[in-house]
Amino acid sequence: MKVLHLYISKAHSYLGHHGKPAGTTPMVEVPSVECVAGKGIRGDRFFGHKEDFKGQITFFSQEVYQDLCERFHVYDKSSMAFRRNVIVEDADLNSLIGREFDLQGVRFLGMEECKPCYWMDQAFHEGAEEAMQDRGGLRARILSDGIIRSEAA
Repeated sequence: MKVLHLYISKAHSYLGHHGKPAGTTPMVEVPSVECVAGKGIRGDRFFGHKEDFKGQITFFSQEVYQDLCERFHVYDKSSMAFRRNVIVEDADLNSLIGREFDLQGVRFLGMEECKPCYWMDQAFHEGAEEAMQDRGGLRARILSDGIIRSEAA
């Protein structure tokens, strides 16, 4: 699994916004993130959110992103639009649900699919929520402290 992009955001744009407009707090691409066991990514909106939170870190597949771009002919939005923390290449994220795995020396427990919601139709393109079913990414718990770095050239 190769790390292509790392994103954090200081505040929520969708969580807690049901029935209201989306928030405007952007995702910010960073060269590395500090993973803190049981807490999340230092500096991210979900850091210390609640005990045993299933989404301390989220992963999304570059291959799914590329498929969505081609399917909807969208070439002006980055993978940042999906508000996942780690964009990876060459990984079957669904196969990690219920399993421990290691990435760059940091240990994770895959918890569940990061299910797409109706906001994806606004953030990316109409129909994105449906097209992302069963491939919305992975929510995971952080089991060990460490730094993850982008490997994009």
